[in-house]
Amino acid sequence: MQSTMRQYLSDRRRFYRQWMPDHIGQCMISEENYLTRSRLPSGEEAGVHVQTGDICWIDYGQTYLNEMGFQHFGLIIKICYKKALVVPMTSNVSDYQKAYDPLENPEGNVCLMRLGKVEGMRKVSTLFLNDMRFINTARVFAVMAHLDVQDPLFIEVELRLKKMLESQDFQ
Repeated sequence: MQSTMRQYLSDRRRFYRQWMPDHIGQCMISEENYLTRSRLPSGEEAGVHVQTGDICWIDYGQTYLNEMGFQHFGLIIKICYKKALVVPMTSNVSDYQKAYDPLENPEGNVCLMRLGKVEGMRKVSTLFLNDMRFINTARVFAVMAHLDVQDPLFIEVELRLKKMLESQDFQ
């Protein structure tokens, strides 16, 4: 079984080298994570326990253009039947600069929300509100920080998500 997996991963590496040379590392990490965790009903079976407000290191897997993928942080908005509603996030400085801010950048992208530097994180972060999705919590590898659900910042995230879902302006 182990030699079969090694051969499969070797074949996939060759494929990614030819078709996605800029993403070989991310693809291979996701490929191995998928093979070892995709059959787990939740992250609890892997020893990872998440709760609403956690900021986690997550493998989102492969994606299409304009989607957050591979390994990134994410803010857990809700836990629902062993799945987590998560908003992916990045520490990319240019995304932070593009994000809507009522005072500093009122013309910014309303689908991007500046989270700032949360205690436990090393850099300022930006949420990709329009990339929220439910995931199996087995995709979560570590809890890195936490926002209390009563924290005004967490409440603002929830309000922004609700506004985005209800508005026709987010097209």
